[in-house]
Amino acid sequence: MTAPEPATLDRHSISLFLDVDGTIIDLAPTPDTVDVPSALLGELAAAERRLDGALALVSGRPIGELDRLFKPLRLRASGVHGGEIRYAPEESERSLAAGRLPEEAWIRLNDLIEKFPGAFAENKGISFAVHYRFAGPVADDIREALEQFRREYPELPLEVIGGRSVYEIKLAGFDKGKAIEHFMSRPPFAGRRPIFVADDRVDLPGFQKALALGGLAFSVGAELPGVSGWFASPKDLRAWLGRLGE
Repeated sequence: MTAPEPATLDRHSISLFLDVDGTIIDLAPTPDTVDVPSALLGELAAAERRLDGALALVSGRPIGELDRLFKPLRLRASGVHGGEIRYAPEESERSLAAGRLPEEAWIRLNDLIEKFPGAFAENKGISFAVHYRFAGPVADDIREALEQFRREYPELPLEVIGGRSVYEIKLAGFDKGKAIEHFMSRPPFAGRRPIFVADDRVDLPGFQKALALGGLAFSVGAELPGVSGWFASPKDLRAWLGRLGE
């Protein structure tokens, strides 16, 4: 099943939550080499207006990176897999995480990934992302190493989640589903039907929350289990967003 055509939706009764990488923009070899189509800024702005502001980015990237990526557009957003949230464009982001990961753990992680040439890490403060796209077929080995790393810090509530050629080791207690729940308790989202669109199994908490709240969940690139439907590619989703904003 594909997503319903925007013309069939009551734009005053739905809210839209969008993952970023692999969803509204195409994946790139590294996070800093993604391309943001120039038309996408206008499509997002128009869709936000048509939804009376009930549109938010829900990404693994920090909110500060989202602002730089989509500048000058500034949207409601959640970052770092639900660890950060900004309820309104004019507000500052808030942390939903209990603390930050210690600098010593970051140093230890970089020592660990030296064993996997081609892998590299990002420090997001409340999570560390380990990218292994250029490291060869080592996903299982890296996962095992990160699980051992997690056990070295019993005082920290750490968990390891996997995405496309990336593992994220993060503080527990937040996810994209909880971020959607926070948004849905406030205007302009409250009372609307949530639609969440994302591309990866790591986004499962967001899919589940949107469905649990009586909404819809759509994947991008492949039809994931349990979703309401799917888009073949980010390009197809961008075209749908364009029609939503008309």
